Amino acid sequence: VQLQASGGGLVQAGGSLRLSCAASGNFARIKTMRWYRQAPGKQRELVAALTTAGTTTYLDFVKGRFTISRDNAKNTVYLQMNSLKPEDTAIYYCNVDASLRVSQPATPYWGQGTQVTVSS
Repeated sequence: VQLQASGGGLVQAGGSLRLSCAASGNFARIKTMRWYRQAPGKQRELVAALTTAGTTTYLDFVKGRFTISRDNAKNTVYLQMNSLKPEDTAIYYCNVDASLRVSQPATPYWGQGTQVTVSS
């Protein structure tokens, strides 16, 4: 499973960005899709998650500002980020649980990361 993330960049505080992450390769299904981030000198943290049932989870700091969504036909997960703050500056990584065969359990796969920089 290959994950290609895009959409990062430099934006002023208060601005918006939309991240995308498309999965490709030979797999049977994708289950939960997630976005993580890692700022310099800090541990990687879960930003948002979206299950196949539509259940969402958000980091408290981004609630009300970020929205995770998915297009199952395109095997793509999105992260709409509004009202960005300098504290949101980090490398953002997508992560999915995918099964290579229907009979196999899902295992996690990681994308390469995309840099988001928010200037004050």
